[in-house]
Amino acid sequence: MYESFYGLTGIPFQLTPDPTFFYGSRGHRRAFHYLQYGLYQSEGFIVLTGDIGAGKTTIVRNLMTQLDQQRIVAAQLVSTQLDAEGLLQAVAVAFGLNVKERAKARLIGELEAFLVSLAAKGKRAVLIVDEAQNLSTDAIEELRMLSNFQFQNKALLQSFLVGQPELRILMRSDQMLQLRQRVISSYHLGPLDSGETKAYIEHRLRHVGWNLNPRFEPEAYELIHAYTGGVPRKINTLCNRLMLAGFLSEKRLFGTQFVEEAIEEFVEEIGSESVQPTASPQEPPSPQVVVQHSDILRLERRLARIEKAMGTVVNYLKHTAPAAASKADNNASKTAGST
Repeated sequence: MYESFYGLTGIPFQLTPDPTFFYGSRGHRRAFHYLQYGLYQSEGFIVLTGDIGAGKTTIVRNLMTQLDQQRIVAAQLVSTQLDAEGLLQAVAVAFGLNVKERAKARLIGELEAFLVSLAAKGKRAVLIVDEAQNLSTDAIEELRMLSNFQFQNKALLQSFLVGQPELRILMRSDQMLQLRQRVISSYHLGPLDSGETKAYIEHRLRHVGWNLNPRFEPEAYELIHAYTGGVPRKINTLCNRLMLAGFLSEKRLFGTQFVEEAIEEFVEEIGSESVQPTASPQEPPSPQVVVQHSDILRLERRLARIEKAMGTVVNYLKHTAPAAASKADNNASKTAGST
């Protein structure tokens, strides 16, 4: 809805990972290069970790878009809460094999035969395991065993392990010694700093035709970074909310007060506690009075914003509904004339 109001060609802050929006911060570029290096080695494991929403999936998908589809067959696992045998079945299914009610030994044999057939055609297989921190040690051991498959002294399967920081802890355990010895490259992706947060926001906006509408005050970027901690997914969530609120209130300049109000409203909705007003040292009111007064003020502000927003939506529908109705009438007339 807000795209047309701001003259944009699409939604700039969608939550679904999209490699076309890839922003190369210092950390994201390094992570991408580490993955590229590991992929070039054509064997072993490549490990990428980072907090929730740090951009791990976007980096991996961006890398996958650059693969030579004639030489590399890639498959991805998303659900990793599986036992060892369940993981083998999931890997086989990801590569398109029919594995209904197969014994483990036969399943391993079919997987090896499939990988060998790829190698015979001059291709190789890459497995991407997302949310790898949820893997059991037995499941990881099965993945390590799959990495033993070879054809003419070349590895048949290379695996990417992508997960949250817990994966780093899992990798340091004694049970993971043999797997660690097969890790070709690894990288931990951290959050964006303040300058990168600003650049990230503007990068995504420019990708959909942004022409400084809306305009962000410098302090607004600082507030966004402070609230989100520089985590891309959190930035997307907050900025998408800002864009919608800006459209509803017909704002074209996002200042500190506007961002603060949006953050406060968002925090209230997700159930987090906000800072209460400071009591006067002369006549300190009771905590209950402070809470009630603060709640009333917030409620009044929200009601005012909702009332204004509803007016904007009604006006928007008034302009769009007649056009849609006219188009429908024209189509109906054409249909009637043709019958």
